[in-house]
Amino acid sequence: MYLEVELRRVFCRKCGAVKQEKPSWLSRRNPFYTERFAWHVGRLCRRQTIKDVARDLKLDWKTVKELEKEYMAEQLRRAGKPKPKVIGVDEISIRKGHSYRIVVSDLERRRPIWFGGVDRSEASMNMFFHSIGRVNSGRIRLAVMDMWKAFSKSTRSHAPNAAILFDKFHVLRHLGDALDKVRKQEYVRLAGKDRSFIKGQKYTLLSNRENLTLDGRQSLAKLLNANNRLNTAYLLKESFGQLWSYRSQRWARKFFDNWKESLKWRRLKPFEKFADMVERNWDGIAAYCEPENKVALGFVEGLNNKIRVVQRRAYGLRDEEYLRLKVLTLMLDEL
Repeated sequence: MYLEVELRRVFCRKCGAVKQEKPSWLSRRNPFYTERFAWHVGRLCRRQTIKDVARDLKLDWKTVKELEKEYMAEQLRRAGKPKPKVIGVDEISIRKGHSYRIVVSDLERRRPIWFGGVDRSEASMNMFFHSIGRVNSGRIRLAVMDMWKAFSKSTRSHAPNAAILFDKFHVLRHLGDALDKVRKQEYVRLAGKDRSFIKGQKYTLLSNRENLTLDGRQSLAKLLNANNRLNTAYLLKESFGQLWSYRSQRWARKFFDNWKESLKWRRLKPFEKFADMVERNWDGIAAYCEPENKVALGFVEGLNNKIRVVQRRAYGLRDEEYLRLKVLTLMLDEL
């Protein structure tokens, strides 16, 4: 359907220029389409690729992309300027070659509020605090992040009132890496039939037991019965998750000291290195015991998974501004 509209042109006596009327119902990025149609395209692009939407609506893909950008920009405008009190900080890879961007989320409102930087350095993290201003930075009471020093250093400098909490899932990922190193060591040490129990069981060993199928649980039991060192490492890994159930730092510390003591005479070097890492970052890990710091730690990881889905669906995104808008509107309601 096409609309034919006469637009008024007005001569301005003050500046001497001729100006044309701009109807409020027209798209801001493309005056050949209405704003209502742009919102329709934007809603479709939340569920489909640009290519699919362009094919269904018989439009050029560049037109669809620009209309979606207008839709996402309006979503952000209506969401308002962020004034977070609890933030989650993480980085994502935007292309091969260690090219990173920082994503900051408001964990109370459960949405990303900033995407930017040029890498994952302290200077890039500083850009976030500059964007929200000194007053809003001072209101932040808790910052959840991984153990990357640049993030914590920048946060301490710009948000002095914020407690720093190291993300549980990043800590457990290091523990999973330690278990995998033990698995590799055992594979190299053993030979013949003993080695066959370990081959191909990496993900069976690293997965949560409740997520395994019946065959996976049987393979895990067979593996642990066949190798005592792996069995010990697995039990240590499973028990460590109890640390985040304590409501007192004192009792959490007592649990960790006992867990660390149980490593003696076990010949599990990767686990000893992991324990040293936890010791160095203890304040940021134990901060979760405080009642006011009991926040949903899975949101940041869940958001990263959504971002990877967007990147995979588009086979990579070269337009960084488009990726920024996509990330910042992932959790916002439709218009």
